[in-house]
Order: sequence, then C-alpha cells, then structure tokens
Amino acid sequence: MRGRAPNPRLAKIHRSYTVDEIARRFGVHRNTVHNWLKHGLPANDNRRPILILGRHLREFLEAKRTKGKQSCPPGHFFCVRCRKPRVPALGMADYLPLTTATGNLRGICPDCGGLIHRGVALARIDTVRGQLDVQFPEAHPRIGESSNAPANCDLKRSA
Repeated sequence: MRGRAPNPRLAKIHRSYTVDEIARRFGVHRNTVHNWLKHGLPANDNRRPILILGRHLREFLEAKRTKGKQSCPPGHFFCVRCRKPRVPALGMADYLPLTTATGNLRGICPDCGGLIHRGVALARIDTVRGQLDVQFPEAHPRIGESSNAPANCDLKRSA
C-alpha cells in the first residue's frame, strides 16, 4: 500500500541535504530517495556524500505531486475505482449536506457501479453540477416535530 505523498514544503530551499537527511525528514526509505535521483532529482555533483539543494528537492516533489492529478469538469465526479472522471449514471446525483455551507454530491459510476462523490460549496453548486439533475433530499423529521405518536409509546392519552 502506498503512503502519503511527501509534503514539498518540508524542504528548505536555501539548504543542502544528504540522502539520509531527506529520508528522515520525509519519512521515506533511503532507497526511495535514490529512486528519486534516478528519476530526475538533480544532485549537486557526483561526489560522495550526495548533496541535493533544497530548492531542487522542493521543485521535484511539487512536480511529482501535480503530475498525476486530473481535474473534473462540471458534471463529472472522480471515480476512485476507475481512476477517471465520470458522469454519474442517468445524469443524477444527490446533495448530502455536511455543514450549512458545504456538502457532497453523490452519484453512481456508470462503468463500475461504485459510489462517486464530489465535495462542493452550496454557493457553487450550479457551476459544479453542469447538466446533472441534483436532488436535495429532505431531512428526516425529528420525533418532537412529528404529529403522530411514536409506535413504542406506552403513554395513554386522556380524552
């Protein structure tokens, strides 16, 4: 299982690092840092110990982080199973509020059948949903707001 991507901001740009220092700072194995060197992380020179400028390290990690990102156009949600942006099945989605200002749009992936989600601010929902038919489910009423007595009520009402 892959770990979390290293935070590029941990690299100080005016400092040089050895392979061991980078491994400790980012919580990765030394071999991971050597792989980064093989895949384009520039070193200062070919001498030992290998020194890497913090500025180059930060640029490399930022480029590595943004390389695999895909943005979702309006009306699309990112499906984790398919690893692609998808339009929900039948062009329908439900809005599930998380706070008074934000929530999730939830739909079904037409290819794999899994649930797909997209976080959205309620103020921006019209730009994010595109051509989707979005349903806003009503909240379940509270017991105190109900006109019917609960089924498990043992109290007898007096006339």
